[in-house]
Amino acid sequence: MTTPNTPSTLQDLATNDDGMSTIEYAMGSLAAAALAAVLYTVITGNSVTQAIQNIITTALNSSPA
Repeated sequence: MTTPNTPSTLQDLATNDDGMSTIEYAMGSLAAAALAAVLYTVITGNSVTQAIQNIITTALNSSPA
């Protein structure tokens, strides 16, 4: 005898997706955190900082045509 919440066959186990939304949210959160870490590393690097400073300096020093 099985209880209402217990899968009775292998087919029920294979097609039961209870809890899928939880793992999907967890994986999405993990991916977002990883992307944030990569972007932080890129933005705080010297090359990006120097490039932004060059763009700003060039924009401020240029005269209108």
